[in-house]
Amino acid sequence: MTAGPRTAPLPVRPARAGDPDEVRRIYDICLRTAALGRDATGLVADPRLLGDVFVGPYLARSPDLAWVLAPAGSPPVGYVLAVADTVSFERELDRTWWPPVRARVADRPAEPGSPDAWLRAYVDDPPRTSPDLTGRYPAHLHVDLLPEAQGGGNGRRLITTVTEALRDRGVPGVHLGVNARNTNALGFYAHMGFQLLDDGPQTKFFGMRLDPRP
Repeated sequence: MTAGPRTAPLPVRPARAGDPDEVRRIYDICLRTAALGRDATGLVADPRLLGDVFVGPYLARSPDLAWVLAPAGSPPVGYVLAVADTVSFERELDRTWWPPVRARVADRPAEPGSPDAWLRAYVDDPPRTSPDLTGRYPAHLHVDLLPEAQGGGNGRRLITTVTEALRDRGVPGVHLGVNARNTNALGFYAHMGFQLLDDGPQTKFFGMRLDPRP
């Protein structure tokens, strides 16, 4: 996520995870924000694989924690995706999500060192979130906004929507990872009240405690 032009607040609504057109649009937003908040079109040979890693699992396995920014009568221009229990989510993906994705790309070579090779390695051996994170911050989330949706408090409202939903479920905390080179996103999450938990050289992890309802 990067800073962009100021815009009027856009409506937030639940994502239509069962609508193929909406799913494709959310995949497209992922692609168009994947290069440190900029458009990654042309940087990956298999654009669908990017969405299969960072979007599809959430829409398939946690659709009730998915929201989009969508002007009336128009397709989405941003989204937030979350899961309440990261450990269970990762186990479920091992069982039901990653096997068909691996089968789809098995015969497609990826150039060594390319983004596609990184994605293939991710699919072949998905990383596990550290228990140090999931113990206190069991939920996690992803937020992406197209440039035209950035500003106007849209990112803040997406974060607020998902954290309120997690709080309603009694989830005690939520975390997220940010590319260490994405300075705009790092500043945004710090401004939103996330605390830096792991200052890694490639990925920095932030967390937010969610106080229970009175």
